[in-house]
Amino acid sequence: MNVSYRRLWKRLIDCDMNKTTLQKMAGISSVSMAKLSKNENITTDVLAKICIALNCDFGDIMEMEETPDWRKTEGLKFSFGDSVNQEPRSGGFALGELFCGPGGLAVGAMKADIGSSEYFISHKWANDFDASTCDTYRRNICPDDPDSVICEDVRKLDLEYLPPIDALAFGFPCNDFSVVGEQKGFDGTYGPLYTYGVRVLKSHHPKWFLAENVGGLASANEGKAFAKILSDLQAAGYRIYPHLYKFEEYGVPQARHRMIIIGIRADLPYEYKVPSPALYANVDNTCRNALENPPIPFGSPNSELTRQDPRVVARLNYIKPGQNAFTANLPPELQLNVKGAKISQIYKRLDPDKPAYTVTGSGGGGTHIYHYSEPRALTNRERARLQTFPDDFEFLGSKESVRKQIGMAVPCRGAQIIFEAVLKTFAGIEYESVPCNVDLKAHGVEKC
Repeated sequence: MNVSYRRLWKRLIDCDMNKTTLQKMAGISSVSMAKLSKNENITTDVLAKICIALNCDFGDIMEMEETPDWRKTEGLKFSFGDSVNQEPRSGGFALGELFCGPGGLAVGAMKADIGSSEYFISHKWANDFDASTCDTYRRNICPDDPDSVICEDVRKLDLEYLPPIDALAFGFPCNDFSVVGEQKGFDGTYGPLYTYGVRVLKSHHPKWFLAENVGGLASANEGKAFAKILSDLQAAGYRIYPHLYKFEEYGVPQARHRMIIIGIRADLPYEYKVPSPALYANVDNTCRNALENPPIPFGSPNSELTRQDPRVVARLNYIKPGQNAFTANLPPELQLNVKGAKISQIYKRLDPDKPAYTVTGSGGGGTHIYHYSEPRALTNRERARLQTFPDDFEFLGSKESVRKQIGMAVPCRGAQIIFEAVLKTFAGIEYESVPCNVDLKAHGVEKC
């Protein structure tokens, strides 16, 4: 049996109170607060002070229970192999992830290197609700500690009971904020899920966080959703730095625009700056270079070809690189006679001399990404190349599941650049930067 103070953390959230406030109200030491955070035994005197401050009983703030299997190992051990090329190390920033996906952010985090043995990021725990996605993350990020990946709906997860972390990353689901299709924002199923990241910030107080969503987030619900998200993140106790990153400007072979918000805890003396894309101006980010240089090794995982209907092959033979089914000169029998349908990515072939268009999780109805020189859809391995995953990163699950996993991920190379900027911020290393392109005041949020 072990002591748990999760009832205390829930009570603080209900009271909109953080740990620092509780410490001052109860008149207890930072050592006692640290023990509470680690679910360690503390004196009855300390517990009594907390109960007096919160006007409650012992049973309202603590309980005794069995230790869950995924917490029995003290100190997470992992072996990344070639995918992230990092040996297990102690120290650095222990990273927790919500909505972790297959591991795009995690690969970027583990590869982040600023030339200092003191500043690095290590995996602590991760959460996602999809079984195949969790299997992929375990296989590539933490094969020696699979129980550190909790496969469960975040709405059912006891967030306050998760192990302590130094940093949090959460790419909260973007379905309701995407510019493709309806923009439901907070009215949709997925809109409110960002609040679970806010809850972790309030209960765990990591030193910094990275939140990620689609570029359309800024305009969802006439901008009201974005303003609310920014306000809630700041109110959790963080200086926030939102920026719309265009990853093709950072050498990623894909036109992928994402809103990424870096937050640094307000009591820490660090100011994050957006890394300048100027350093990557001469990087060959064409999709041809990404897919051909070097060639994908024979036998790489997830290289199965997609079956093409003969009619699709015939249609693609008329579509030139960079064209789609509506801009190509198709014969009448191969035209798409769908009224009002002019979506640019329908049977669109890549332009080999440009970055790829955005890799998504879809594939039906002509929404696969199509090769520039062969009349076929890209393999999942090729799609992963455009997302800058290592060739030995193995996605698990059905072909359709793998396609969705790749489409939902953050490009590893782009993530690495941002994580390295965070590490440099904490290490006091200057780097070339640009101003944030999101004006907080314009969204009703005052800069800290």
